[in-house]
Amino acid sequence: MKIRYNKLRKLNIQKGQVIEEIFRNRLLEAYNNYLIIGGMPECVVSWVNHKDPAAVSRIQRELVEIYENDFSKHNGKVNSGRIQMVFRSIVSQLAKSNEKFIYGAVRQGGRARDFEEAIEWLVSAGMLNRIYNVSKMEHPLSAFDKLDQFKLFLFDTGLLKHMADIDNGAILLKSNYQFKGPLTENYVLQQLRGQFEVEPRYYSDKSGEIDFVLQRGMEIIPVEAKGGEDKSAPSFKRYIAQHHPEHAIRFSKRGYRKDGEITNIPLYLARKTKNCSDVANDTFLFCTGKQVVSRGTKALTRQRNH
Repeated sequence: MKIRYNKLRKLNIQKGQVIEEIFRNRLLEAYNNYLIIGGMPECVVSWVNHKDPAAVSRIQRELVEIYENDFSKHNGKVNSGRIQMVFRSIVSQLAKSNEKFIYGAVRQGGRARDFEEAIEWLVSAGMLNRIYNVSKMEHPLSAFDKLDQFKLFLFDTGLLKHMADIDNGAILLKSNYQFKGPLTENYVLQQLRGQFEVEPRYYSDKSGEIDFVLQRGMEIIPVEAKGGEDKSAPSFKRYIAQHHPEHAIRFSKRGYRKDGEITNIPLYLARKTKNCSDVANDTFLFCTGKQVVSRGTKALTRQRNH
C-alpha cells in the first residue's frame, strides 16, 4: 500500500497514537485475504480481476492436482509414491503438536530411511520449507542444529489453506478455528525467509517450544506467532524472563507496540520484521516500513529502510 507523504502530513495524529492503527482494519482484511488467496500468480491474477474466492479455490485445486500428477510422472531415483505421501502428510503433520516431523505419520511404521530422499526432493524443488530444531539458542545457530529434528511447511499459505479444507468463512468471520495456528506459522515462516542471512530455526525441548529463532549478526531473537490477539505464550515468556534477549518478537493481530521486553508486530507487517526490529524502542513503525511517528510528539519523520 502506497500513501502519498503529503496526504500523511494532513492526518490528525494524536499524541502517542500508533499511526498504523488508522489503516489497521484494511490491513487485517488484506492479511486474511492473503491467507485465502496465497501468492501463486494464477490465484492473485484471478482475485485482482474477479474478486471471486470460489474461482481462486478452483485454481488452487487444479494446481495441487498438477503438482501431484507431476510427482507420479517422476522417474528418477526417488520413489514418486513416497514423494506424494510426504506432500499429502503436511497438513496432518502441522495439525499435530509434534516437536518434529514424524515419519510414522506418513505411513504406519515409516522410518527416516523410507522418506529422507522424498523430503530432500521436495525441499530442493522448493515445494516444502524445512526448519531445524536447535539444541541451544546461541550464536551461531547452525552449530546447534538437530539434523534429525525438523519441521516442514508448505511453500504457499493459500495452497495449505486449500489442502486443509479450511472454509473461507472461518478465516474471515471466526476469531478462532481449527488449524489457525499452523496456518499462521506457515505464513510467518514464508515472510521471515530471506530477510536475515541465517535461515530461521525453532527451539523445542521437554519444557516447551519457541515457534521460531532468528539470528541477526551475533544476536539471537526468539519469535512467537499468534493467529489472533492472545498474548499467552508460557515457554516464550519464560525464555525472556530467564535470558533477557535484546529483542523478542511476537506476531499477532494486535497493533505494533512494546509489551515490556516483547515487541508485538502485526501479522501484516511480518515481511518488515527486520525493519521493525531495527526501529528504536520509543518509536512506532508505519505500515510501509518507511514512516515513523515518535511517541509523545506529533512530528511525522521519515526513515529509510535499513
